[in-house]
Amino acid sequence: MKIGIFGGSFDPIHNAHLFIAEAARTLEALERVLFVPTNAVHYRSRAVASAEHRCSMIAAAIAANPGFALDRSELQAEATGYTADLLPRLKERYPDARFTFILGADSLASGQWVRMDEILEALERFVVAPRTGVSDEVVSRALAAIDPALRSRIATLNLPELPESASLIRKLVGEGKTFRYLVPEPAWRYIVDHGLYGLRDGQPP
Repeated sequence: MKIGIFGGSFDPIHNAHLFIAEAARTLEALERVLFVPTNAVHYRSRAVASAEHRCSMIAAAIAANPGFALDRSELQAEATGYTADLLPRLKERYPDARFTFILGADSLASGQWVRMDEILEALERFVVAPRTGVSDEVVSRALAAIDPALRSRIATLNLPELPESASLIRKLVGEGKTFRYLVPEPAWRYIVDHGLYGLRDGQPP
């Protein structure tokens, strides 16, 4: 079974997340894509919304796609937030799976990956989605730092750059501006109903 792993804060999940996951699923012939929210993000700010809120939004957003599933492995007490530690635990849960890791070019270009060789050795594929503001040159430099013997497992998804980001959505909410249609409709309704991200009474949702 070919399974995609799509990790992140998902704070909140937005339409670009869904597009990238579905594109990876079809382009890489994956049978399932796991959305794996995390609490322990070592190189960015901690999530604003609680894990329970984020999981509820993910579950609602992906419910219509039978090829998507929510995995809470990175929310367990033993989770370290490091991909190299996550993969063996997922392998125990899905012993017959061949894994493809899905991420945005901005994450790859951050240069903050720990035990990258160990990660790549545990994967069949490692696919990178283009992100607005991250040039091909930056991605190429990041790839050049990886062991050539493992570099063949990495591929770039042939997709358009998407400007949506969770930080943009939180910024719009904080400024009292509408953010509808940047996030899946169930996630939008959840944010409005629960007043997340500083949503103010009377502001256009």
